[in-house]
Amino acid sequence: MDAVSALARAVLYEGYLLWPYRRSALKNRRRWTIGTLAPATEAVPGEAHTQLLVDNAGGRAGVVVRVRFLHVLRRQVLLDGHAVDELRVGDQLHQSWEEATEREVVLGPFALADLGAVRRVPFTVDAGGCDEAVPGEPRGVLRRSWGRLDGVVELAAEQRAAGLHRLTVRLRNTTRVGAGTSAGALVSAHTAVTVRDGQFVSAMDPPGRWRSEAERCTHAGLWPVLVGEPGERHTVLAAPIVLYDWPRVSPESPGDLFDATEIDRLLVLSVLSMTEAEQREMAAADPRAREILDRCAALTEDQVWALHGTLRDVAKETW
Repeated sequence: MDAVSALARAVLYEGYLLWPYRRSALKNRRRWTIGTLAPATEAVPGEAHTQLLVDNAGGRAGVVVRVRFLHVLRRQVLLDGHAVDELRVGDQLHQSWEEATEREVVLGPFALADLGAVRRVPFTVDAGGCDEAVPGEPRGVLRRSWGRLDGVVELAAEQRAAGLHRLTVRLRNTTRVGAGTSAGALVSAHTAVTVRDGQFVSAMDPPGRWRSEAERCTHAGLWPVLVGEPGERHTVLAAPIVLYDWPRVSPESPGDLFDATEIDRLLVLSVLSMTEAEQREMAAADPRAREILDRCAALTEDQVWALHGTLRDVAKETW
């Protein structure tokens, strides 16, 4: 996985499930709080947007837009065809709860010159479901189901100066479901925009000649930063959390812990200190929680010590 993909994945799962990674934990009873784009209502607009400056000196710049989000699904435990809250099979616990699966919508390429008028591109994710047998219990089934999602991506480009365009990317959730339900939400919604024959201007540290234009750009729910190798300016990640230009996932990190700003050492040691009963509940909460548990248990002593801190020369570090 390249650095940009690893970063986008960390953003996608930011806040997905929090320590102590169990359904019974108070902080996990209200999930999907980061970057959640709910269906529009009179009180909730159901949209997010970002504005990006593109240095288009050659006049031929074009963009590709990727919209990524998590789609909430319901996991229901069935026994003899009847819904139950949980099911124990030997020392394994299976619980009814919510999970999420990844979705991506890819749009473009679009020439900036063709975006003088707003381009509206609708997308739909169909409803569906699947069943999985409970290991060791022939009467048990894990039923996963998800609802239909509808959305619209709006793109518009405006020339702000010679060789400079302002690109607006707006994401709307147009799903028709009841307000407040997670079933119709775009969770951890973010966009990744790539430009060809041009380059983006940093929103965080724009050059002096473009600083006033950068300050006029507006952002709601999506904060754009440059991503890729330090110095590259052809890709922007607009995320629901504030990052810095050219961010990186630490190479010492053993994997996703669903809180990219947390101290991995603290979380890993906390997982390893769980009781057997707590570990069983963690494994039952979510397949990705089970991955964390297995990964932490498999860490070597050297890998654990590597999490205790690393000093780097930021001026020379390229990772």
